Amino acid sequence: MDFFDIQVNGYAGVDFNQDGLSRVDLMHACGRLRRDGTRKILATIITDKPDTMTRRIETIARLKAENSLTDEVIAGIHIEGPFISALAGFRGAHPEDAILPADTGLMRELLQAGRGHVRLVTLAPEQDPSGSTIRFLRDQGVAVSAGHTDATLEELRSAIRHGLNLFTHLGNACPAQLPRHDNIIQRALFLRDQLTLCFIADGVHIPTFVLKNYLDLAGLERSIVTTDAMAAAGLGPGRYTLGRWDIEVGPDLAARAPGGSHLVGSAASLPYVSQKLTGELGLSETQVMALCRDNPQRALFIP
Repeated sequence: MDFFDIQVNGYAGVDFNQDGLSRVDLMHACGRLRRDGTRKILATIITDKPDTMTRRIETIARLKAENSLTDEVIAGIHIEGPFISALAGFRGAHPEDAILPADTGLMRELLQAGRGHVRLVTLAPEQDPSGSTIRFLRDQGVAVSAGHTDATLEELRSAIRHGLNLFTHLGNACPAQLPRHDNIIQRALFLRDQLTLCFIADGVHIPTFVLKNYLDLAGLERSIVTTDAMAAAGLGPGRYTLGRWDIEVGPDLAARAPGGSHLVGSAASLPYVSQKLTGELGLSETQVMALCRDNPQRALFIP
């Protein structure tokens, strides 16, 4: 299969958010991704202090270009944060002390660190009320996704007018308990004709029957499936790290904070996810490839 995963934080024991990521480690992760059936990814860098994020983005961009394997597998970089909601539940695993209001100057520095390889930025629209950062990103040809957000319906509409075009892992990065009707999931679904909605389809982040409801409502042509994979992906159950976090991975391949308080990424792969989509939802191979390859390429302006 020719899968394209737009949210990969690490793989095969390699954390893309570690300091000192080496050429050998990145080649190992890319080799395992390709062997396991994922041909292309966006290497994802999550919220941290600006200098730390800049350094990690620079490292990915530099190592990507050093050999054909990493250059081919890493189609680009996904920056998730730091302009996200600081509210508990919405910030997820992102460290509260590093979350910031949107700043076009800092965004420019992060893009420069990426050497033209940043393809996607996830931010909370309420952190960019003027829309200036969203407009700047779209002017640079970067796709912008809402995520880790409790934006109101009007804040989402305003962000869309400025260039927002996706929603990151809908159904996650929000509190377990939400208002019954007016909540971020319902707001995003209401705007499904203007957004491409992304879902973590490992069966744990979103139960499979719920995913079916979301896909039926959003439509396969406006949906993307991802893994939010972290370093444990491809290795199985155990204890691992993601950025500042210690992670526990159970037999269900979900990555949880110590004690199981909340999810922190996944140890699943897109081939694993695709089996769930065909086996449990009855999707065809063509439909799976739309969710796991064609739609991501179109949403990210990749030919």
